[in-house]
Amino acid sequence: MKWFEKLVRNHMTSLLPTSLDPHQFAYRAKRSTEDAIDTALHTALSHLEKQGSYARMLFVDYSSAFNTILPHKLVNKLMELGLPHSTCSWIKSFLSDRSQRVRVGPHTSKALTLSTGSPQGCVLSPLLYTHDCISAHHSNTTVKFADDTIVVGLISGGDESAYRDEVDQLTMWSRENNLLLNTTKTKEVIIDFRRKKTAVSPLFISGVCVERVPDFRFLGVHIEEDLTWGVNTSELLKKAQQRLHFLRVLRKNNISQRLLVSFYRCSIESILTYCVCVWFSRCTVAQRKALQRGINTAQRITGCPLLPLEELHSSRCLKKAQDILKDTSHPGHSLFELLPSGRRFRSIKTRTDRFKESCYPVAIPTLNAVKNKP
Repeated sequence: MKWFEKLVRNHMTSLLPTSLDPHQFAYRAKRSTEDAIDTALHTALSHLEKQGSYARMLFVDYSSAFNTILPHKLVNKLMELGLPHSTCSWIKSFLSDRSQRVRVGPHTSKALTLSTGSPQGCVLSPLLYTHDCISAHHSNTTVKFADDTIVVGLISGGDESAYRDEVDQLTMWSRENNLLLNTTKTKEVIIDFRRKKTAVSPLFISGVCVERVPDFRFLGVHIEEDLTWGVNTSELLKKAQQRLHFLRVLRKNNISQRLLVSFYRCSIESILTYCVCVWFSRCTVAQRKALQRGINTAQRITGCPLLPLEELHSSRCLKKAQDILKDTSHPGHSLFELLPSGRRFRSIKTRTDRFKESCYPVAIPTLNAVKNKP
């Protein structure tokens, strides 16, 4: 069924207008969790270059996301996007009058007919159901990856009215679309590098105070309030070391070198390089050495030379930049601006090292270095 859903999804996305919200990154070609995190952090970092400014990042959690989707609302959204009536009717039929049973061991429940929500793992609903959940104010950015949502509020001069109104608008949109905000799991991280910090008033959603936390795990990456990556790298090291044990077990069982390297790449390197473009440039020397030691250990176990993390980071940044250049609807596409000579891309002006060492300012010099090779 999922294969058929993907065929329908490809058909639908080919008919969608170019105005579809570019900040929904799920189920779109050449878009990943890394793009979503990069966009959110770049938005905050570019704003923090201004003196006296700070950013509030609201990580939204929905209760049983998309289990409460109303098919007729989704069809109305599809009609607004200009999709054919036959396609909209198929989607409505697909989500309506679905028969469901629960089986535990030898026991099976009676069939229950459902006309609310979407099947678990359905690839159609998240992309299209949230397309109209966009920022109401230009000073805010709402970034989505399926149901994982982050609202980045850019505060200047201590005026938070636009950010608070944005949260109220999101709450209203969720209510109108039959999505329940989980205020218990919804958290907020405040990024504030001002020398003279003032007290920041708490945020309330439906009368419940949103908890303020020093770091939050968003799409598998820990984002800290000081934008350092100590927590994230510690988690990566912990996971990689656990899998190094299995690599040793495989070697003791005389597994071939080719298979050892394949296991390393799919289960260890994939962890160490997850969203590496986001965090590697801002890592300390000690953190980079600790991560590289994991690769060195794997290299001794496999007996085969493995690419160092710095080279993996450079190659990923280059690939990311090339993908963004090909995607004119990508939020970061406008950042890659050619100089009048047409031979190099214009570097992003930065005032602080934390912005200079973030993803896009690092990717552009990498792209220029490759472009100028003979």
